[in-house]
Amino acid sequence: MNNISPEVEAILRGALAEDLGDGDITTDCTVPPGSRLRGYFVAKAPGVVAGLAVATRALSLVDTGVRVTPAVEDGQAVAAGTRLAEVDGPGRALLSGERVALNCLQRMSGIATLTRRFVDAVAGTRAIILDTRKTAPGLRVLEKWAVRLGGGQNHRAGLYDMVLIKDNHIAAAGGQIAEAVARVRACDPRRRPIEVEVRTLDELQTVLTLNVDRILLDNMPLDLLRAAVALAAGRAPLEASGNISLDNVAAVAATGVDYLSIGALTHSAPALDISLKLFPLGDCDDR
Repeated sequence: MNNISPEVEAILRGALAEDLGDGDITTDCTVPPGSRLRGYFVAKAPGVVAGLAVATRALSLVDTGVRVTPAVEDGQAVAAGTRLAEVDGPGRALLSGERVALNCLQRMSGIATLTRRFVDAVAGTRAIILDTRKTAPGLRVLEKWAVRLGGGQNHRAGLYDMVLIKDNHIAAAGGQIAEAVARVRACDPRRRPIEVEVRTLDELQTVLTLNVDRILLDNMPLDLLRAAVALAAGRAPLEASGNISLDNVAAVAATGVDYLSIGALTHSAPALDISLKLFPLGDCDDR
């Protein structure tokens, strides 16, 4: 549970500052100093757990005396009613850190759960499920972590680690795909991977001559995707994107594309219902 990056640490510190302000007035008035509580995180719906390490760190940032003992692992599928982790520590810290810990755990678990559903839906095909940059501002590192825990893979972390030439970039380069690619190669000393978006088979044919690292097939219907796979004939990895849902993801994967990028993994995943049950130290609901 020690794999908390500086980026995640900063997110948690900011979230705690946002929630606590100059103090948790409710807890400070109702919970005696020095009192201790124990309890557990419990899943109230089935899903894939993600974010236990993050929730643990959130609580420990409030008070280093908090102890969290996981009962399951991040990335594990659980049934409703499963206890995810035992907690004990200073009562004030547990109550003051509860919401930030749960917000992270519920959001990440919801993303991991939805991702796993997509991954399971394309089992038996070559397709890899990817996320996108359609993430909540400031939370991308958490959300992409959750995608990985759900069995998906990350596309690019941001605008800095990979080139993705889309229609607006091509328009700004005079409407010529080859010119846009040439400009990137001329000005990027790091030689980052280049992906180009296409919408027609003619555009695909053009890009196949440019020796790029990946080609994005944007909003193509199934028959066009199959034709694109046949035309590419393995000369470049192909990524399908646009309006992919659980209803059609298996059919899209069956066309033979290599990747499926799905914004809904992060922008539309419902939070997994998880709660934190607390009791005075010495009491425990073992039912």
